[in-house]
Amino acid sequence: MPTIELTKDNFEETVTGSEIVLIDFWAAWCGPCRTFSPVYEKAAERHPDIVFGKVDTEAQPELAAAFRISSIPTLMAVRDRTILYARPGALPPQALEELIGKVREADMDDLRREAAAQSTEAG
Repeated sequence: MPTIELTKDNFEETVTGSEIVLIDFWAAWCGPCRTFSPVYEKAAERHPDIVFGKVDTEAQPELAAAFRISSIPTLMAVRDRTILYARPGALPPQALEELIGKVREADMDDLRREAAAQSTEAG
């Protein structure tokens, strides 16, 4: 599946309507972003069941601000509307594949219980 451009108009629908979404926050002027792009595109071809979205931080400053993106490229992995990974830096192909594997294997029930316990402790 090819990557899709995410905008403020389709972001929420895409993230809530898909089990796993990877999001690449990038900009055309960013050298590391241009280096990471073919790695990301190839991963999208290998994993057609995952949505691979791209947010152009120049065209979508509201989305970049909403997620406090201060460095690009930043890769975010969302599963069941939960952010499991969000870090700046271009990943090499093997590291991206490992991340995808971890996102697939994550026990979402455990993660939700941990989050609920932490919010109870904090509250």
